[in-house]
Amino acid sequence: MNIVLLSGGSGKRLWPLSNDIRSKQFIKIFKTENGEYESMVQRVYRQIKTVDADATVTIATSKTQVSTIHNQLGEDVGISVEPCRRDTFPAIVLATAYLHDVQGVGLEETVVVCPVDPYVNDDFFEALKALDEQAAKGEANLCLMGMEPTYPSEKYGYIIPKAQRGTEAQAAAFSLVDTFKEKPDEETAKSYIAQGALWNGGVFAYKLKYVLDKAHERIDFTDYADLFDKYRNLTKISFDYAVVEKEPKIQVMRFAGEWKDLGTWNTLTEAMDEPTIGDCVLNDVCDNVSVVNELNVPIVCMGLKDVIVSASPEGILVSDRKQSSYIKPIVDKIEQQIMFAEKSWGSFCVIDVDDKSLTIKVTLNPGHRMNYHSHQRRDEIWNVISGEGTVIVDGMEQPVKAGDVITMQAGCRHTVFAETELKMIEVQLGEEISVHDKQKFELEA
Repeated sequence: MNIVLLSGGSGKRLWPLSNDIRSKQFIKIFKTENGEYESMVQRVYRQIKTVDADATVTIATSKTQVSTIHNQLGEDVGISVEPCRRDTFPAIVLATAYLHDVQGVGLEETVVVCPVDPYVNDDFFEALKALDEQAAKGEANLCLMGMEPTYPSEKYGYIIPKAQRGTEAQAAAFSLVDTFKEKPDEETAKSYIAQGALWNGGVFAYKLKYVLDKAHERIDFTDYADLFDKYRNLTKISFDYAVVEKEPKIQVMRFAGEWKDLGTWNTLTEAMDEPTIGDCVLNDVCDNVSVVNELNVPIVCMGLKDVIVSASPEGILVSDRKQSSYIKPIVDKIEQQIMFAEKSWGSFCVIDVDDKSLTIKVTLNPGHRMNYHSHQRRDEIWNVISGEGTVIVDGMEQPVKAGDVITMQAGCRHTVFAETELKMIEVQLGEEISVHDKQKFELEA
């Protein structure tokens, strides 16, 4: 299978664990068999490879998420980088052109597109294989997966199968699509479900040629590189509006397995294997309380009911479960520096922010290094607290270990290689400290 995973999100609904770099799909809350925790994207990627070890996975995402994806999934996963956000139609077209022009996937080969963050079991990916096989037959230009509704939801659009209704639709593997309905109120949703309607979960399959032809009808471009250069000027439009709702030849497959959209704190905590993650204690009076603590201090909860507590370097949330769904407008008003982020080489956590200084704890993974870079408006000090590695400052190499201190004045080119896991305290000193004050260089062999 060729699978494109759409990875978006601004990181507002799951604050304080998420931010503009670390969206919900990168939060590690799912416990694995070995007792460690994995994120939504790690879980989905693992499930895909379990069902189809030869699957080609490409993630369509923004530049800000690339380092986190490499950190969590490694370097082998394909990434189609969007220069900016232009909604799902341009993102899918760019990813499709990437598959054809960069990865060499043929025009008659099929692609399955789905969100990066569904909470599903392995049967979902078995169903994706069936969807892929159906698209290859060419009986329809698009093959959708419709989710069996479990209640009259107002959060999803609806797909109504053609001709076959009720039990007939349930018995058919694939049905032609009659119509699409926007997100309704509860009573309207009930009427849709009575007609055999399915939730539109944004999962579909097609042949490359179909989507590239649709793209050329709307966009003047020659190939992937040309489309990438013109991307910022493309019209923002969803794939549903641009393609799906205008296509007369569509089939839908009914999926009745577990499928959850973990888009809020309430739904996310319902999927947790245990009520607490991190250093926290609930007394015996607590009822229906979930805690996620990423700080190195304990959280104690006493006598709480139907409450969610989350703590990270970004902040602390204490919320009634139902009220947690309304967090986005509040977080939109908060202006703060990114306090934690995963990079392709490791991660960093901001410890202290002052007018003329910034103190950060940096962790480099074994065998990785930072970019060779310099800053024009700040000095830096690295204090190695554990591990071993090699520092390069203006071309001069120096081995480092716990207790070593390296100072770099503004303008110095520098990087560090981690031989083992390497942890440092980085202190930045300057009149103007900014993430934009960074120039990268090639490291001479």
